[in-house]
Amino acid sequence: MSNVSADLIWEISRLQNAYLVKRKTGGAPQFSRDPLNLANQHSRKYAGYVNDKAVGISANEKGAVQVKSKKAGSGNKPASGVHTVTYGGNKTSRKTYKAVANQVAKNGYRADLRDVAVSRVSAIRRSQRAVKPTPEQKLRGNAAKRAAAKQ
Repeated sequence: MSNVSADLIWEISRLQNAYLVKRKTGGAPQFSRDPLNLANQHSRKYAGYVNDKAVGISANEKGAVQVKSKKAGSGNKPASGVHTVTYGGNKTSRKTYKAVANQVAKNGYRADLRDVAVSRVSAIRRSQRAVKPTPEQKLRGNAAKRAAAKQ
């Protein structure tokens, strides 16, 4: 891919590619299943297979978050072109957000994706939390008076 511009690749593959998700309803947004697409939106900005630098975030086992980043200079070596870092579930959420923000933006990678990356990690961490049981509803009004009278 080093000999072909990313814009040309996008123009050729934007209407038909393996990651594109189309729906039959008219006017529905198009989504992407690209693993290096943070927002899962089918757009040039987020397309991981097109951009020289791309970031993908996914859930891992035991509450961990896995961050994959595409190396810029490895267009001819796709097998070694992805760098993977795993942030364990034992870290606090703030430390994980800070580490992902630093990896995505402060190292001169893709500063425009910092907010999207942190929100993606936040959503993943929120989905990995245990669900609290709903408390039993208190009886109010006449039903509470009748229940109290029975006891």
